[in-house]
Amino acid sequence: MTRANVVRALLALAVLATSLYFALSKPARLGLDLRGGTQMVLETRDSPTVKAGRESTDRAKEVLQRRVDALGVAESSLTRSGDRRIIVELPDVQDPTRAAQVVGRTAQLTAHPVRANDGKPKQGEQVLPDESGQPVLIGPAALTGDGIGSADAMYDQQNMAGWLVTIKFRGGGGAAWEKVTAKAACGAGDDRRVAIVLDGKVISSPAVTQDVACGIGITGGSTQITGDFTPTEAKELAALVQGGSLPVPVEIIEQRVVGPTLGDAAIKASAQAAVIGVLLTGLFIIAVYRLVGLLATVALACYALISYAALVAIGATLTLPGLAGFVLAIGMAIDANVLAFERAREEYAAAPRRGVRGALATGFDKAWSAIADSNITTLLAAGLLFFLASGPVRGFGVTLTIGVLGSLISAMLLSRVLTESVVARRAVSRRPGLTGLGSIGRVRRLLEKRRPDVMRRRRLWLGISALAVVLAVTGIFVRGLNFGVEFTGGRLVEYSTSRPVNIDSARAAVSDAGFPRAVVQTSGTDDISVRTEKLTNEQEKSIRDALAEKGGQITKQRDELIGPSLGDELRTKALIALAVALLAQLAYLAIRFRWTFGASAVTAMFHDVIVVTGVFAWLGKPIDGVFLAALLTIIGYSVNDSVVVFDRVRELWGARPKAPFAEVANLGAVQTVPRTVNTGMGALFILAALALLGGDSLTDFAIALLIGIVVGTYSSVFVATPLAVVFERRAKAPPPRPKTGPRPAARQQGDSGAVV
Repeated sequence: MTRANVVRALLALAVLATSLYFALSKPARLGLDLRGGTQMVLETRDSPTVKAGRESTDRAKEVLQRRVDALGVAESSLTRSGDRRIIVELPDVQDPTRAAQVVGRTAQLTAHPVRANDGKPKQGEQVLPDESGQPVLIGPAALTGDGIGSADAMYDQQNMAGWLVTIKFRGGGGAAWEKVTAKAACGAGDDRRVAIVLDGKVISSPAVTQDVACGIGITGGSTQITGDFTPTEAKELAALVQGGSLPVPVEIIEQRVVGPTLGDAAIKASAQAAVIGVLLTGLFIIAVYRLVGLLATVALACYALISYAALVAIGATLTLPGLAGFVLAIGMAIDANVLAFERAREEYAAAPRRGVRGALATGFDKAWSAIADSNITTLLAAGLLFFLASGPVRGFGVTLTIGVLGSLISAMLLSRVLTESVVARRAVSRRPGLTGLGSIGRVRRLLEKRRPDVMRRRRLWLGISALAVVLAVTGIFVRGLNFGVEFTGGRLVEYSTSRPVNIDSARAAVSDAGFPRAVVQTSGTDDISVRTEKLTNEQEKSIRDALAEKGGQITKQRDELIGPSLGDELRTKALIALAVALLAQLAYLAIRFRWTFGASAVTAMFHDVIVVTGVFAWLGKPIDGVFLAALLTIIGYSVNDSVVVFDRVRELWGARPKAPFAEVANLGAVQTVPRTVNTGMGALFILAALALLGGDSLTDFAIALLIGIVVGTYSSVFVATPLAVVFERRAKAPPPRPKTGPRPAARQQGDSGAVV
């Protein structure tokens, strides 16, 4: 074993040991869409006295954190997003009505003196219904929530009078309470009462007891609020009182509720898809590359360990799209191995005397350029997802980034150490056929035998692509895009029923409940989804009751609420993400290659985006955040394919600068077909498993990527390469310089190798 391989082996062992430690010592942090619970996005608004901004939002977050802590929600999370938004995550909380009432209320708690209601309120006084519904005349506030220190809900064990809330004051709160109760103790009838008002509503107006002396009041720095409270109401009131009043009002602009059973099903489906996909991918790679394919499959299993360990080590939250990205990255991880093995096959075919070991080392070295360029383009798409997307889709960007970096470690470190160590053995090196590198493969042999001239019919291929774009655009304008609530605003609720419900009966039930314009569709096998623009929690309950009459016991599986302003913002962000993705890829390719190659690759990528979007328009599939994640992944994959082709074209053109570019481009495109087919098959196994097992959201995601991979594979050869031929006719830049260093001799027509 060479010194370089010894260093790689030690580094690989260190990476695996570290990964194993994190994988066994730290559990994965599941997002609410997998674990179940409620997520709300609150936006602070200006009040008459305070302007909403970073400082006031931070103070509001502190108040909300105290309320949530008082509710006893385990592992809750509150984070500020931007200057005016607060993201609240409440695991295992399935009732959005209760969560919104407790978390989203402004909770302006005040105490007021009460006087006899003569129907003539003076300045600063007002008439409000008391807790029994009778009008009561209250004076100006004598105590605000700022003077309250803590509040606890407890059962009145002494008097057996039910639940009450004990309040302890702080600062000047105790003195203010003593003053208002001292004045009330001197009165009679209503004049002895003190009204406790929360958000403009009288929640309790007890009379000061006779044992409180006139002019002295209630001392001791604490008091009790009594009323006809249930245990839940008392605890929620205590949480609101202890949390204090929000410095600025807040509005719920986004709300997601996911049932735990839906998350469990998604995890099981993704795990099954991962196992099946990896097994099929491994069997395929072993069948194609034999011994080195088997070793690459072992490295692929290690890649899954490394990626998972990285995920838990950085504390990333695993969401449903993120889980899909993790599974998808397993399929994409084989790409670097395929590139290296195909180059090794070419090197051995061109110079068999160097042996399989030398060919493999050279294959890894020469494949690095294409591997680096293709992975950087994928990282650009993943980075855009993280910075420009929102919600669970950002998790997809994180896991895709981890997957790309993990695939580089798996292929360029683990796989290289394993394959070079085994191939270096004399018993193996003498049998090149066993290694899988002794021949160029059936696909390459067939292509070299027929020598297809793809570029000669470039006008035909470009015409077919133009027709596909026209059909896609027609679908977008004729059928329209079925935007999800993320981009339109509104509310989407998904229910499961104990009895099958005909979709027409479900639509009739929702219409009878007062929502004739609601979009009612089947979701999955027996689930029913209802989408409408405006839907309060009370109205949602009426729809649920109406469906329960048809389907028996009903369970809410998912509940998403997006405000109209947030929907517009997310739609704008999606367009910005796509535009930035196109420009970023174009800039990188123009710098890394030539402007002609960059323009061709980006045009082919734009072709892929339009075609996939058009297919979804014709099928009526939803255009939502998950689709955006798939679309940006397709952008990375499409450029990935084009980069591999152009990297080979650049190398061939540098070696043959006087040859016609169309001939060189055709040769480069044909030579990369085996890599494209083998890599695509690896990803297709994973995606097919996701499409069949992954549930609604993952199914649409997998379908989009399946279409994108097929179209992207086509466009890299039949769109990007012909366009490069057309653009090069107008380019004035000279051909690229050949790479320095010794090169193996080119194979003659009768040899079994590849032209390099």
